Amino acid sequence: MFQVKMKLRLVLAVALLYALMPTGDSIKCYSCEKISGSCDQTKVCPLDDACLTLKAQGDTYRSCVKYNKCDFNSLSFVYPTLSSFSFSCCNSDLCNSAPAASASLLIGLLCSLLAVWWTAP
Repeated sequence: MFQVKMKLRLVLAVALLYALMPTGDSIKCYSCEKISGSCDQTKVCPLDDACLTLKAQGDTYRSCVKYNKCDFNSLSFVYPTLSSFSFSCCNSDLCNSAPAASASLLIGLLCSLLAVWWTAP
């Protein structure tokens, strides 16, 4: 009985790690221009793209961007009307969501992991 539970725990841990590993495929990003609230539009990005979150003058821009073009000079060329901005790029599905959504996803994942290990003898 103990060996069965250990094997089940191992299979669940491997499945969870596999699900979280990037595959090298295209990713899905939120894609909204000049919003001040939440964004629910998504887009499947071309291969080798990252998800961009760019904040300027009280607005937030979310879109796909080539990962190697995620720097201030390249983005200044793409958004020439913005004089100053902050930005971040990430490379997992829907990672350019609002911070609250990302935090709740992380909390949910941690709770799931704790539940798996908590039920062990």
